[in-house]
Amino acid sequence: MIRAVVFDVGECLVDETREYGTWADWLGIPRHTFAAMFGAVIAQGRDYRDVFQEFQPGFDLYEQRDARAAAGQPEHFDESDLYDDVRPTLAQLRADGLWLGIAGNQTVRAGNILRGLFTRDVDLIGTSDDWGASKPDPEFFVRVAAVVPAEPDEILYVGDRVDNDLRPGDAAGMRTALIRRGPWGTIQWNTAEARDLPTFRIESLAELPERIAKFNERVR
Repeated sequence: MIRAVVFDVGECLVDETREYGTWADWLGIPRHTFAAMFGAVIAQGRDYRDVFQEFQPGFDLYEQRDARAAAGQPEHFDESDLYDDVRPTLAQLRADGLWLGIAGNQTVRAGNILRGLFTRDVDLIGTSDDWGASKPDPEFFVRVAAVVPAEPDEILYVGDRVDNDLRPGDAAGMRTALIRRGPWGTIQWNTAEARDLPTFRIESLAELPERIAKFNERVR
């Protein structure tokens, strides 16, 4: 049975359109151009950070995050950036008795924002900076399994990426759900792994309560 659900952050809970737009502005690149290159890099199976290298060779993302903060333009997201299905889905899953967590590749700053938004809604918020391990490193999912009060095959990890979420989550023995939104979820949706690997393929988080309930009923 699925007893716990853990959510990725970017393009699962948080719409990153605004944030990536501010990176284009910081680089002095038209947003449409930046978005087009972003999609091309993902389609080629490259690390998304290569996008920055295309426009500014030698670009150091961590240094530039600090530079943005020093300039009064830190990375930021808030309630307005959450997808509309997030709050209702979390509320329903909690009402259904499931343990809930949020765990993704996020900075300390982003982790603090997440805690401000979700502390009352979930049982755990963990980030790659907290744990010193970033997806798709298997150690990230070892950390998830260690803090969730359920066996790995009782954990459903929900994300938008085959490479960062589904593949390592499955290798860790977890159930997985792929959501079709954002650049990765859209570009990878029709790949063989995206079709065959996840426990669920969903268009909205709102599908999860019913899908989980039916799954648990079958295996009960």
